[in-house]
Amino acid sequence: MEMLWRAIDLPDPGPKWAGLFHEFWPAYHTWWQREGVHARPTYRDSHRALRQHMPELMPIYETLCELAGGGDNAARFLSFYGPPAYLSGCSQAIWPGAEPVLVRNYDYNPHAFDRLVMRTNWQGRKVIGTSDGLWGLVDGMNDAGLAVSLTFGGRRVVGEGFGVPLILRYVLQTCETAEEAGKALSRVPTHMSYNVTVVDAKRNYLTALMAPDRKTRITHAAVATNHQDKVEWDSHARFTATVERERFLLHRLTLHVDPEEKFIGAFLRPPLYSSAFAQGFGTLYTAVYRPRLGQMELRWPRALWPLNLHDFVEDQRMIYTPEPAGQVL
Repeated sequence: MEMLWRAIDLPDPGPKWAGLFHEFWPAYHTWWQREGVHARPTYRDSHRALRQHMPELMPIYETLCELAGGGDNAARFLSFYGPPAYLSGCSQAIWPGAEPVLVRNYDYNPHAFDRLVMRTNWQGRKVIGTSDGLWGLVDGMNDAGLAVSLTFGGRRVVGEGFGVPLILRYVLQTCETAEEAGKALSRVPTHMSYNVTVVDAKRNYLTALMAPDRKTRITHAAVATNHQDKVEWDSHARFTATVERERFLLHRLTLHVDPEEKFIGAFLRPPLYSSAFAQGFGTLYTAVYRPRLGQMELRWPRALWPLNLHDFVEDQRMIYTPEPAGQVL
């Protein structure tokens, strides 16, 4: 399987972002209205929810809506409020060494993924991360030395709230410490269950167990896979091996502390690395964040791409990912 990745610098929302939106919008529009356009919240409800829960993002949101053409559907989509349900796998952990390092695998459908690294400087805050929905993020860090990443929480419940990639954008735009991030994650509603791990420049960290039907719980966990306090979706847990991956990482953090490079390398091999691409849960990349240094890496079994928040270079890479014998996409 081959994937074209792009690293794009967007100092301000402008024509370059508008070009990306119009490139991706047909596919996103099809996904967003797959249950019918009336299944999604209205623009009025979406606008009200965003203003209530993440008011600091309103200037960016309104600018992006204008760049997207000012249409009703695009504005509702860009609010990330009440999106269709979607599932992912993912593993993430904080290396126990002196330097703050967050490592994560993103396991998802290769045909429903932006394949974009974006560096933005919106509202004077530098942020770099892996794009979802063209301004949301599935992982990233900011110039205050805060890094954040998400995994699916392994629950079927869908409720009123935001798609978590926009919540990660909000955290990175407005927070500087793990403590501040924890307060934001406790306050903003999510439409599905997610585990969000945060580490700051002083190596303070937390994992927020978010859900639409119960209060967010802030933990001191350094590991998150695809369940929360306990397994609640047995078939998903078995298919994704969430318990096995969690135990593997906990072993690496407690009983047998690996050197940094060995710890990162474990994410590129089973049981953390998944080759279930045809089932929509293959490992699309491994991300390494060193937020105090402003350094980010994307890794694959046959490639490594270093990126820097403060010395960002636009580029693109064709990534070839090994697949199991006989698998055809």
